[in-house]
Amino acid sequence: METIAIDNDILVAYIQASSFPERVMAVHEQLHLHFPGTDKNRKFYGLSRPENDGAISYKAAVEVRDEAEAQLQGLQTLIIQRGNYVSVTIQNFMQDIGSIGSAFQHLLMQPGIDPNGYCVEVYLNEKDVQCIVRIVG
Repeated sequence: METIAIDNDILVAYIQASSFPERVMAVHEQLHLHFPGTDKNRKFYGLSRPENDGAISYKAAVEVRDEAEAQLQGLQTLIIQRGNYVSVTIQNFMQDIGSIGSAFQHLLMQPGIDPNGYCVEVYLNEKDVQCIVRIVG
C-alpha cells in the first residue's frame, strides 16, 4: 500500500450499473462502445460507494476533455477530486476479480478516509488496476 497524490480534479463521463456486482462488466462493455478505439492516453475507471439504502452504487467511467464530449455521448459527468489517496495496485486482476473487493476492504480500514469519497478503480491497462480511496486531513 502507498499514498499517491492526484494533483488535478478529473472530469469523467459514466454509466451507472443497475446492480452491483452483477452488472459491472456489462456497464464497462457499454462504456467502451461509446468510446471505441479510444486513444491510449484516456483512462477508464470504476467508481463505487454505498448509498443511503446501503446498496452499493457502481459507475463505469472514462476521462473526458469537457462536459460537451460527455453530452455528445448522452452521458452524465462527475469529478474525481484531487487530493491524496491510499492505493493498492493489482496485477492480472482478471485472474482474481475478488482481489479488487479485498483491496478496497483493506484500504477502507485506513484512518482518514473521505466519508463522501468513492472507491476508485483506475484501469492502468487491460491487465492491471490501481485501487484508490481518497483520504482527508
